[in-house]
Amino acid sequence: MTPQEYIQLKAFARQDGALLALLWTGSLLCYILGLTYPLLGIVALILIVASPFFAANRLRHFRDYGREGVISFSRSYAYTILIYFYAGVLFAIAVYVYFAFLDKGFFLSKIMETFCSPEGREAIKAYGIEGQLEENIKFLSEMRPIDFALNMLTINIITGFFLGVPIAAVMQRAKN
Repeated sequence: MTPQEYIQLKAFARQDGALLALLWTGSLLCYILGLTYPLLGIVALILIVASPFFAANRLRHFRDYGREGVISFSRSYAYTILIYFYAGVLFAIAVYVYFAFLDKGFFLSKIMETFCSPEGREAIKAYGIEGQLEENIKFLSEMRPIDFALNMLTINIITGFFLGVPIAAVMQRAKN
């Protein structure tokens, strides 16, 4: 790969990573609002499940327009990893901003409300996790916004490494 090709790869990946971060941010907002309005929780799940297909579509766009229809597996894999890396960084910033400035305890209060409801208590007893639940809620309440952000960053980068293999395998295309 020449230096110019590497610059092109990173430029496309940054743009597509920003778009993927917007998708994830929309999913986060739907998830948070889904704690109050359950239909939005389903929308959040759909957006998350759609993200690998979105990344594959953006890789196809890069292959067809940036690489003139030809891309190797290694370049496809590198591109996918970079998309997830850039998206992960931007999404981690969004998560930090949300929990540091906007949340004000809403997330934890909704989780507590769910588990303290009669249905939630029955589910907890059915699964036998009463003690674990209290520990986990205490752990969540002690987490700082930066902890949430770094957790999301790590998860998204690792996801990019794993999902990059099948995405790159499907989207690679040899010379005609």
